[in-house]
Amino acid sequence: MEETTQTGLIQTTPHSHATATPAIRTEPKETRGGIVVSWARHLDEVRAAQRLRYDVFAGEMGARLSTPIPGHDMDLFDNYCEHLLVRDECSQQVIGTYRVLTPVQAKRVGSTYSDTEFDLTRLRSLRERMVELGRSCVHPDHRHGGVIMALWGALGEFMVRNQLDTMIGCASIPMLHNGVVSGDLAASIWRKVQATHLAPIEYHVRPRLPLPVEQLDGSLEVEPPALIKGYLRLGAKVLGAPAWDPDFNSADLPMLMRIADLPARYRKHFLGT
Repeated sequence: MEETTQTGLIQTTPHSHATATPAIRTEPKETRGGIVVSWARHLDEVRAAQRLRYDVFAGEMGARLSTPIPGHDMDLFDNYCEHLLVRDECSQQVIGTYRVLTPVQAKRVGSTYSDTEFDLTRLRSLRERMVELGRSCVHPDHRHGGVIMALWGALGEFMVRNQLDTMIGCASIPMLHNGVVSGDLAASIWRKVQATHLAPIEYHVRPRLPLPVEQLDGSLEVEPPALIKGYLRLGAKVLGAPAWDPDFNSADLPMLMRIADLPARYRKHFLGT
């Protein structure tokens, strides 16, 4: 059975231990700095992304992952997502990844991952052209601007080609701060972004398992993680207070970014317009 998106680009039905054909029909392209960007087309490529995710989330962040294949971060949404990869040109090792859940695939699986952490009722008017970004990570030896800019460039191309205009996702803040597991870091970052980057009330969402920010020290003078700072520079908005994700040992901020809100300099860089 064949299923197509609104633009007729996804042509396989996800099933156990498989993935949809990527929506972008381009050959892998080299970018500056010796890295190559591509969309996963085969299961072994998805597995490489899942291994990187496991190394970062479990190995670095201390996430407690329940997975059918040791050393891989896997969940039910993977089979319905497109997987964006950045490889080192010389070693061909996957050094960066995102997964992308399109509106059609979100309907098929029944929800987005963000729906499991937040009540997204107020976003229902956006869902037809809204993708979910998730499981973003970069290998620790390659955390320079080139990898994340390459990922964002491919995502921008994806959005334009598929006539999509809104991206959502959960941006993680580690609970570990100065060697101590505490929510104070997340509470302080929430206090800061609430004052400067909160979305209009009509888009606010509610966490299903809230981080108890009122009981935490939100007065720390700290900066958000680099990825969150990058999203904010691109015009992203925070949709509400963070949820606590005990499995990933993190607090998750719900974030929304719309193509129309991209600052002009980034619009030209990522979209060519």
